[in-house]
Amino acid sequence: MEKGRTIGKEKLVALFDDGTFVETGAYIKRADGELTGVVSGYGAIGGKLVYAFAQDSDRKKGAIDALQAEKIVSLYAMALKNGAPVVGMFDSAGAYVADGASAMSAYGKLLGVIGSASGVIPQFALISGICTGMAATAASMFDVIVTVKEKSKLSVNAPFIVGKEVGSAEYAAESGLASVCAENEAEAIATISKLIAWLPSNNEEGVTVEEQTDDINRTVSLNGLSGTALIKELTDASEFVEIGSLYAKEMLTGFGVFGGVTCGIVASNGEEKGGVITCDAAKKAAKLISVCDSFSIPVITLIDSEGVEVSADAENGALAAQLGKLAMAYATASTAKITVVCKKAYGASFTLMGSKALGADMVYALPKSEISVMAPASAVAFLWNDQITEEVTRADLEEKWVKENASPENAARDGSIDDVVDEGELRQRICSAVYMLMMKNAGAPVRKHCNLPL
Repeated sequence: MEKGRTIGKEKLVALFDDGTFVETGAYIKRADGELTGVVSGYGAIGGKLVYAFAQDSDRKKGAIDALQAEKIVSLYAMALKNGAPVVGMFDSAGAYVADGASAMSAYGKLLGVIGSASGVIPQFALISGICTGMAATAASMFDVIVTVKEKSKLSVNAPFIVGKEVGSAEYAAESGLASVCAENEAEAIATISKLIAWLPSNNEEGVTVEEQTDDINRTVSLNGLSGTALIKELTDASEFVEIGSLYAKEMLTGFGVFGGVTCGIVASNGEEKGGVITCDAAKKAAKLISVCDSFSIPVITLIDSEGVEVSADAENGALAAQLGKLAMAYATASTAKITVVCKKAYGASFTLMGSKALGADMVYALPKSEISVMAPASAVAFLWNDQITEEVTRADLEEKWVKENASPENAARDGSIDDVVDEGELRQRICSAVYMLMMKNAGAPVRKHCNLPL
């Protein structure tokens, strides 16, 4: 098949703004005279320059060979020079087996170029068909991975070996490999397009203020909201693109806009397991913080957690190491970090979830929030059990503990939080902090010399 319309090219045309797609390397052929199984090019998405490649099932079933790798490497070279995102559409039957070792080297080149671009430009993978073996490894290295229900197959080993359910779009999302599981390809493209519009094009672009779609001074009505509902009440136009919605539901991660500034959001979800920090929750949060820090995207942390998971399974899952990963993500991130204790922050959750001790720039708490070394019930059982009488019940002592030892005012006295904020003002205060910190620099500005007094 010559340059004409193929499945791969149709996918790229659908991805870009109308009439903007320009193909690169359109006539490059293998030694046997066949076109290689990938279409590549550039265009505009929402007016922003983007590069993309699509493995083409109309050309040797998208099989990966040395020539395909070279086309993708060349595409990445242009993307890096121009500081623009890359979208990779994966749909391939695997390596071109007849090419032997060179096909395996092609995988290596693909992995290498994706790795070299990581943290420099945003990378979005759309699994629009089969993506198995080393191709699955390559896709996993992208910042955001989008699967499509009933179409995507994403796994290292073939489903007929490890089970039919393995590799499905839902399975990949539930296991944490896929960031978003879309209903169809149109929804998948829409999600990627929105994220491209929101995120910086490269790691040097910095924070920008886009046209505001919502009043930054809007009074919010939290009324005990938690989880996704809480996030949407705070963001511009109630928009929130969730990352990993089917994985570790006790931790919510994603992107939203505050006063025209795109922010990453990490929120312990009190509606799931009391918002406890599990191994998977820690990994999920650390991943988003890492992506945000790479591109200087502010991180907003919302806490409603009863602490850290207590179970043998958690310990067997290297809980200590995963909590360390989360702590390291916060401690080493130099991007703006704003934290709000919304409801409960018991024990290690207060420390691990973006505390000032781990480098948060601003930490707020709502008036009815609870900040305690341990849950009130546990604290009373551990310290005040002997005070229970016929006149003083356990419930009385727990209420006393919350009032005297778990109030946000107590945490504010030693500087652990910066302010106790009225619920209605929370959106305004977050937006204000984002504006104040948007030009944050990791170190002091370089000075040539001081200015001497007259």
